[in-house]
Amino acid sequence: MRTINLANEKARDAQVCIETTKKPSGIRRVLDDGEDYTSVKVLKQNLALSYDMLSRQFEDATALGRAIIEGDPEIDMDIIGRRVWGTRRLYLDEDDKIAYRVNMVQIVKDASGAEMQRQDLAKAMPNITGESVVKWTGRRFPKRETIRKFVFQRKLQIKHVSGLTFDFLYDMAKQLHDSDTLMFVGAGPKGNEPLVFSQGGEPYRGFLEGRIDGDRYCLILHLTNLEVKIPEGTKE
Repeated sequence: MRTINLANEKARDAQVCIETTKKPSGIRRVLDDGEDYTSVKVLKQNLALSYDMLSRQFEDATALGRAIIEGDPEIDMDIIGRRVWGTRRLYLDEDDKIAYRVNMVQIVKDASGAEMQRQDLAKAMPNITGESVVKWTGRRFPKRETIRKFVFQRKLQIKHVSGLTFDFLYDMAKQLHDSDTLMFVGAGPKGNEPLVFSQGGEPYRGFLEGRIDGDRYCLILHLTNLEVKIPEGTKE
């Protein structure tokens, strides 16, 4: 069970549970005969059959193209189409050897795609539990405005772990439900830092949504790292 330290408007915090909930899809995919289908991964080629490796065996691209037409060196009938399981991503160096030490680089681009900045990717530490507290900032956003301004990539349901935390979270959800708003939450001393859920994980801005149905509540943490900006000169 994953946990989060969450503070309310009175700066009182409690450790509660967070989890991802998935709604079953109502769409069912079938084959022509009505039977359910199963997705599988099959091998298309291996490293020895890649363009980079084949190009090293021929003088130029023309010679390689001629060889492909005449003999299909990029195809190995013994391996193509084999079913594979348990795949894992690997990084290769310039010699196509496995790279065991990789330096991740963050590249910042402008709206046109031009590179603006390049720097080593910092591995941020998680800041939602332990001594860190996710703060209720008091900044409310109407739901309609928030949906149009941000693109939400993830959402987590926040749940109580005891009777006391039930009242704690129910009160939060009721305030947001009655005002029909989302509450901006953040980490750090001032509550203005993005939320990081794992070491080196993606930083997100968080918005709390509350729903009430009698004595039941639902508190949802919406996460986003992408803001929608309308180009200058364009009417909304």
